[in-house]
Amino acid sequence: MIKEKILGINVIKLDYKTLVNKIDEDINNRKKTFIMAINPEKILMARKNKKLFNILNNANYPIPDGIGIIYASRLNKGSIRTRVTGINTMEELCSLAAQKKYKVFLYGGKEEIVKKAKEQLEKTYKGINIVGYINGYETNNKEIINKINNCHPDIVFVALGSPKQEYWIYDNMEAIDAKVFQGVGGSFDVISGKTKRAPKKVQKLGLEWLFRLIKEPKRIFRQIKLIKFVFLVLLNKKTN
Repeated sequence: MIKEKILGINVIKLDYKTLVNKIDEDINNRKKTFIMAINPEKILMARKNKKLFNILNNANYPIPDGIGIIYASRLNKGSIRTRVTGINTMEELCSLAAQKKYKVFLYGGKEEIVKKAKEQLEKTYKGINIVGYINGYETNNKEIINKINNCHPDIVFVALGSPKQEYWIYDNMEAIDAKVFQGVGGSFDVISGKTKRAPKKVQKLGLEWLFRLIKEPKRIFRQIKLIKFVFLVLLNKKTN
């Protein structure tokens, strides 16, 4: 895999097919795997948080989720040109799970959301085996781990928001009898139908952020961080 560093954070270049094939191999080899969606906001957080910085750089598959990562790669004369989004990766893994009979567990979100997401995934991916779920408001971590382990999943999707989900996976993955862990942010909201995703054409143009901003104007404060991110990338380029 081709790996680039953007403001000190590893990001890999690969397509969905390659990613899914590698994860399939990891499951068969019983290798614990951590998939991390990298975007500008997460990198900015990591620059101020050493633990998060180390977690991001210890992920097996730090995928280029945000369009800002593509811009940064171009500015750094890198070769990453295509987003590999967290939600699309989750969907690809659900398709793999349905084909290979891998067991899936969902953790996070409100009770009605995670339950609806489970039902929708079962409709979309015929034969998928979702062995259990827990909402993100359960406070007893020992019980969470025990429930997941009692279900013996192969893949665990964690939707606790960032960076909470990254911390949780990093701190608990060794105690959990599963092979693949992915933090999926608000993916359960989208899958359940609570949140509408941008049309495919908008996604391909890299303008999903604009669609979400129009739907949720308060996200403007998050988008301002993208300007800061690009400035830091340019500054870093000049000093290297």
